[in-house]
Amino acid sequence: MRTILFVIYLLFTYSAIAQVLPLNNDDGQLQPKLSWESTRIWNEIHDLDGRFAILAPGEFKTSVDTIATDVGELIYHTFFLQSPGERADNLVYMLSYVDYPEGSLHHDSTDLVTEFFQASMEEAINTVDGELLFVNEETLQDYPGRFWRIDYLDGKASIRTKTFIVGRRYYQVQTVSSTDRGLNDSSGKYLGSLRFF
Repeated sequence: MRTILFVIYLLFTYSAIAQVLPLNNDDGQLQPKLSWESTRIWNEIHDLDGRFAILAPGEFKTSVDTIATDVGELIYHTFFLQSPGERADNLVYMLSYVDYPEGSLHHDSTDLVTEFFQASMEEAINTVDGELLFVNEETLQDYPGRFWRIDYLDGKASIRTKTFIVGRRYYQVQTVSSTDRGLNDSSGKYLGSLRFF
């Protein structure tokens, strides 16, 4: 099953990555700076319709898009936060979910879930013409998932993605950063805080 999953995959990524993150002082020496995220109060965002909670360093903007696919029209719900760029660990924080029709996807169907995650990851790589650095199996509250990292823009940008299937709903949670920010605590805090209810 090969469905276009990432039509809204990187809605704001390219403009966010274009921003420069100042890491050097006037002498060109690396200097420690507090990240934008470390100066923020992180709040737990609850969305009743989406049936999820997640910690974020600010308020999400939202969008809803209806996309025609080979399994019918799918309604994509996207929540995103674009950081100011300067001193930010991550340029974009994003969460999206979509419900698939009855019988087309369910977390109990092991073979279908494996194929679905593989197709999702391959589509993500192709969308940004990127390179997969790793992929791991994950579970969250007994629901199957995957965690992967894709570098793109000639290795200058990095997308970390966790995906889960809960019933027939597909969740995708991501951070986008410049690769010089490395694996940062803010990304781990955000990606690790997702909960379903």
